[in-house]
Amino acid sequence: MTAIENILIPRTADLGGGFTVRRAIPHAERRSVGPFVFLDHMGPHRLPPGEGMDVRPHPHIALATVTWLFEGAIMHRDSLGSVQLIRPGEVNWMSAGSGIVHSERTPPDLRASGSQVHGLQFWVGLPNEAEESAPLFQHVGADDLPVIRLGDATGTLIVGSAWGATSPVKAVSRTLFTVFTLAAGGQMNLPVEEKEAALYLAEGSLDFGGAAPLEAGQLAALKPGVTLSVRALAAARFALFGGDPIGQRFLAWNFVSSSKERIERAKRDWVEGKFARVPGETEFIPLPEALMPK
Repeated sequence: MTAIENILIPRTADLGGGFTVRRAIPHAERRSVGPFVFLDHMGPHRLPPGEGMDVRPHPHIALATVTWLFEGAIMHRDSLGSVQLIRPGEVNWMSAGSGIVHSERTPPDLRASGSQVHGLQFWVGLPNEAEESAPLFQHVGADDLPVIRLGDATGTLIVGSAWGATSPVKAVSRTLFTVFTLAAGGQMNLPVEEKEAALYLAEGSLDFGGAAPLEAGQLAALKPGVTLSVRALAAARFALFGGDPIGQRFLAWNFVSSSKERIERAKRDWVEGKFARVPGETEFIPLPEALMPK
């Protein structure tokens, strides 16, 4: 597997209420991939009737969140006043910049009937000159995202430019995020031009010609400038992501920054109620006791 630097096994993180995710990065062996500093793989979770996902309002700085669903739906609300239902095939890109607050909840109709939720959420660090930019929110529907076909694989170009196509999502540094599906027995050659890139397998099994296949829930960090020869041993769904590295980033709770001092200020601002509120929301997630500002 000369195209692969190493394979990472995510750890399990509990978001509360028994809702667990597989956290692929940051990892002890790889803190980031290009500008991507965080990846959670949520689900598939079955939510029974009357129950749902409730991520109460919480703050971010100096990053963009990007959410991609395979199944289910999430209602996004933020302190800009954005109210947006996200469904499979659509993308939410929220740039925190100098500071934003948002909540993520199961919509009322799916809460009543019960639903399945399955998807990926990334944090993308902003370059130094954009860390204190004005927060913004973008939503792009499924019909507006480019479709990519490589060999037997079909992909959606969610962020970035590659293979002759460009996503309408506006990122502020070179960033690539694509999700592919490949039927069992299908093959593809996957050229990767990013300075840093990784492949996260959400479902299935992939053979790269190495000693062992990549299995669901594993991340393969790729060498730069490679072309992967991929064969699906079982029907596969995977994300290819990466881009230009942006330098060291510090993470503390929901805060990302190139400066530890900026994170400490964000902690104080959250504790003192200085972040803008999400209209219509009264709940919030308090700063963990262990992270109280110095």
